[in-house]
Amino acid sequence: MIYRSTQNARRELSDLAQTQGGYFTAKQAAAVGYGKRHLDYHVKAGNFERVERGLFRLPEVPPVEYDDLIRLSLWSRGRDDRPQAVVSHETALGVHGLGELLPKHTHLTVPRSFRKKPAAGCVLHKADLASDEAEQREGFRVTKPLRTLVDVAGTERVSQDQLHQIIAQALSEGLV
Repeated sequence: MIYRSTQNARRELSDLAQTQGGYFTAKQAAAVGYGKRHLDYHVKAGNFERVERGLFRLPEVPPVEYDDLIRLSLWSRGRDDRPQAVVSHETALGVHGLGELLPKHTHLTVPRSFRKKPAAGCVLHKADLASDEAEQREGFRVTKPLRTLVDVAGTERVSQDQLHQIIAQALSEGLV
């Protein structure tokens, strides 16, 4: 049996969770030494919060601005425990600070092979994004401004006037 240092495991898990808004998956916890019994114990003791199946949170980490996007990114993880969803369309406009739209739903782009049912309040767009079409933020990925504009222009949810204003803003801010 391999000896597990509780302090080292907690430190590694805390460091990882800090980069994900306080969230971590069961597989991530297992990789640093927390088995299922350890997770159950720490949930009961109040050291971890169970958010949903396989997803946990450190209660001492305050929620961050894009807490919901981090959670959805981790929700989208595949069998390899890597997130598959990328924040896109109108939601990505908000992340980039473009326009003043208030989308009713969170828009995510997932690979064409993605099979999970959409989480409540999400609209999934299926596309295989190139690696240079998205950028990493703290705990989630988002489509880059140019790809975001192309995605939004391809829908009828944004009026032409709004789209022209958003494009002009992106150009004036040097985002594209």
